[in-house]
This record gives sequence, C-alpha cells and structure tokens, in this order.
Amino acid sequence: MKKTLLILSILLSSIGVFAQEGAEIIPSGPHIKFATSSYDFGDITQGDKVNYTFEFVNDGNAPVIISNVQTTCGCTASSWPREPIAPGASSKIEVTFNSTGKIGHQNKVITITSNATNNPERVKIVTNILPKTEGDS
Repeated sequence: MKKTLLILSILLSSIGVFAQEGAEIIPSGPHIKFATSSYDFGDITQGDKVNYTFEFVNDGNAPVIISNVQTTCGCTASSWPREPIAPGASSKIEVTFNSTGKIGHQNKVITITSNATNNPERVKIVTNILPKTEGDS
C-alpha cells in the first residue's frame, strides 16, 4: 500500500499536482477556495435587499484573475476584485439580492469565471421571501 502511494505521489508531482495525506489534491496554478459556498438568509420580507460577502483565498501557486461573475437573474448583483489575487492572498465577492417582485423559496447561483484550475467555481444564496403585510413600508 505504501509503495502504491509513493508511486502515485511521484506521478502526480511529475505533472504538477501536489498532495498531502488526507488533503485535497490541488493542481499546480491558481486555485480559488471559498470559506463557504452557500449562504442562507432565512426568511426575509418581499422588497428587502440583503447582502452577503463570500470570502476566498487563492490556495494555488499562481495569481488568480477573475474575469467575470455571473448571476442567475437581474435581482442579484455582485462586485468582485479586478486585480490579480496573489498565491496565499484572500479576497471577497460581494453579493446583493433584491427581493422585490419575488415570493417563496429562492436559490440564486453565482458563477465565477477565472483562470483558476477549478474554473468555473459556483457559490449560491438561498432565502425564503414572505409577502409584505399591511403596515410594512
């Protein structure tokens, strides 16, 4: 068994893939690792605007360059870093969801396009939108 693992380790390192025992195998190059890939706002009221910041680190060995962040509808907006993220550096993608005109369970996927080895990467926001009651502004 140890001989097989040694051979596998040698093969992977020869193609630029490095691994530690029990760790995720990350190919050589830029790599995005999000602290969390999903966020649930819980119940909100129709018309609310809610924000969440997805934090990530470049745990690869080359700079990450994000070229686009795409949302599933116009109700979700995002802002992301336009400059390269160096290996070991952290950054964030800020997401705003506008619940105007929406009702019930919502699941919005945000697709991050970059030069990372795990391109594209996806995160999501989830919420349940309750109707406005009389007296709500």
